[in-house]
Amino acid sequence: MNGETFVFGNQGGLFMNAMTWWDHQTNSVWSQPWGRAIAGSLKGTELELIPSQLVPWRTWRQAHPDTLALKVEGGRLRREGFFDGYVIGVSLGDSATAFPYDLAAQTRVINDTVGPYPVVVVVNPDTRAVFVALRQAGDDARVLTFVERDGVVQDQETGSTWQMDRGVAVDGPLTRQILRTVPYIPAFPEAWRDFCPNSRWYEGE
Repeated sequence: MNGETFVFGNQGGLFMNAMTWWDHQTNSVWSQPWGRAIAGSLKGTELELIPSQLVPWRTWRQAHPDTLALKVEGGRLRREGFFDGYVIGVSLGDSATAFPYDLAAQTRVINDTVGPYPVVVVVNPDTRAVFVALRQAGDDARVLTFVERDGVVQDQETGSTWQMDRGVAVDGPLTRQILRTVPYIPAFPEAWRDFCPNSRWYEGE
């Protein structure tokens, strides 16, 4: 999109169980989950999805105490985060996988793949924080297998210890190595099925 900045407004309608939006520059209509224009002069254009988090406000404030929040007159902060019925939707290239949140929260650390891409999904059931990344690190970009014991996450290949809310190795041979964060979409199962009908569903190891 040549680096152009677009300002979006609420279309106020539903398209396959999700809100659609329009940009004020071209009046193209955009699908929120796809990040793709579905009508107008930019039809077929896709926005770049960047990593984000949906966590309870208290969890965010603990990690980022200096955060500023926009206060809208008459508005209020919603105390919302992942709930047990969501899926953690991950789409990479032509492949997609849905990880049920309740299953991921029980497992805490999932080593899996999305198509050809090795990924790790980490859920802290206490803070309800979710982290998804490519499980490759080191100069050779070796594929790592992560395990969690007593709240400590290590990779089996080198024994390095990882701080998984940031995806950084804090001890061991891979110290200061950083995992590449992968965007995910928190979604209702039926909405994810609508937008990614060919998605694989993670059912556990």
